[in-house]
Amino acid sequence: MIQKKKKYKLTDFDYSLPPKFIAQYPAKRRDLAKMMVLHRDTGKIEHKKFSNLPNYFRKNDLFIMNNTKVFPARLFANKDRTDAQVEVFLLRELENDLWEVMVRPARKVRIGNKLMFKKNVYCDVIDNTISGGRVVRFEYDGEDIYGIIDRIGQSPLPPYIKRAAEPSDKIRYQTVYADRRGAVAAPTAGLHFTNGLIKRLKDKEVKIEYTTLHIGLGTFRPVQVEDLNRHQMDSEYFELSPKTALAINEAKKKKRKVVAVGTSAVRSLETVVVSGFQVTSKRGWTDKFIYPPYDFKMVDALITNFHQPKSTLLMMVSAFATRKFIMKAYREAKKHDYRFLSYGDAMLII
Repeated sequence: MIQKKKKYKLTDFDYSLPPKFIAQYPAKRRDLAKMMVLHRDTGKIEHKKFSNLPNYFRKNDLFIMNNTKVFPARLFANKDRTDAQVEVFLLRELENDLWEVMVRPARKVRIGNKLMFKKNVYCDVIDNTISGGRVVRFEYDGEDIYGIIDRIGQSPLPPYIKRAAEPSDKIRYQTVYADRRGAVAAPTAGLHFTNGLIKRLKDKEVKIEYTTLHIGLGTFRPVQVEDLNRHQMDSEYFELSPKTALAINEAKKKKRKVVAVGTSAVRSLETVVVSGFQVTSKRGWTDKFIYPPYDFKMVDALITNFHQPKSTLLMMVSAFATRKFIMKAYREAKKHDYRFLSYGDAMLII
């Protein structure tokens, strides 16, 4: 769907989002979240539950889900000499036990500091990064570092969730099909799926395949420039397997819908287009920034959440459904008390 060639600015994607609309907890049952359905061909808007999702798809339509797995990336340590508490947010493992992290308060953490997590588990700060983070090396006895992180880490809830992480978040801030560890933010459109709902889709002979894109903190980083051409996305690691690529190409050949579950799945699919309406299997890093106008090659339908003002995620869905339609839908959502952002309600754009 190609939009009119207007040059959009950052302020075109601003809207009022009072705190009362920002979900602080998920729905009690994943698939009972509200689901707004946007019909791009007619401009119609429907109000449904997420459990109604299978009604909109047919045999051989293909869902692409991001199977990245969130790990409990928020750790707390004490400096070895002052005992001051420091937050250590794990971003990515550079090599065995060597990690890029963000620390807070950053001004108190310098090269040479030792940060103590528990007995016999600590890290040495060995370098600074250009983005203001640190490089640390973990030292520990016995078990695997990921086992330690799973035990002592907290769920990396987004900054707009104004509460401490709770044990239940380790389950609810994770899709039921999460399989590949590496994300520090959840692919939130997928949080609405239950195993039962996935079975209902498969019973209709809807096909489901997976891509992997490890979502980083950049998903929450505000756009700082009014001219969108000047914005640089953070790079994120992705993989699209030969099996998934084959399924996508087959669906396109048979003119069946390719349904992206979340904006991260869209970025994977639109990154691997090779020519026409074909994709190839690939792994690597993508910094693809999708904003209107944009000609989508792979995605026919999109499941997503309601996004922050001025965010790259809002820009992507505005490219898919037009900015005018999305802004109308967001106004409608507030009138009907939809819940916004990561733990909020869903939107289906068809």
